[in-house]
Amino acid sequence: MDKIDRKILRELQLDGRLSNQELAQRVNLSPSPCLRRVRRLEEQKVIRGYTAVVDQKAYGYPITVFVRIALARHDTDTVKEFEQRVKEIDEIIDCFLMTGQRDYLMRVVTHSLDDYERFVRDTIHTIPGIGSIDTSFAYGVVKRSPALPEG
Repeated sequence: MDKIDRKILRELQLDGRLSNQELAQRVNLSPSPCLRRVRRLEEQKVIRGYTAVVDQKAYGYPITVFVRIALARHDTDTVKEFEQRVKEIDEIIDCFLMTGQRDYLMRVVTHSLDDYERFVRDTIHTIPGIGSIDTSFAYGVVKRSPALPEG
């Protein structure tokens, strides 16, 4: 991946609806080579897809919760079941395997504090093997970028 590929990726991350003509102009290429590069990046799975960025509050999920989970056991079956169940829960937007005192960090969205309580009681608590749950509520966003650094 060269500098031009990175420029293409940066522009598409900022606006995935750019026409090839507009993208080519922004990265100083003619349209045909630009399209070839985009197709190659797609084939190589560097570009994994295109999506719309939806306003979370307007969609009805105004609350963001960060949930840290420590498993009680770390055997293969417990880890597999936990990770499979997490993948099936729509309210969990992101889940990261972590180092440190907690095993997982999840970003969860919810309609209200009451809904979050129901979510924990009826969904999270039904997953076997959880040792502890630690919750923090986000009350604002300082930065959220759709684009990776250019470096």
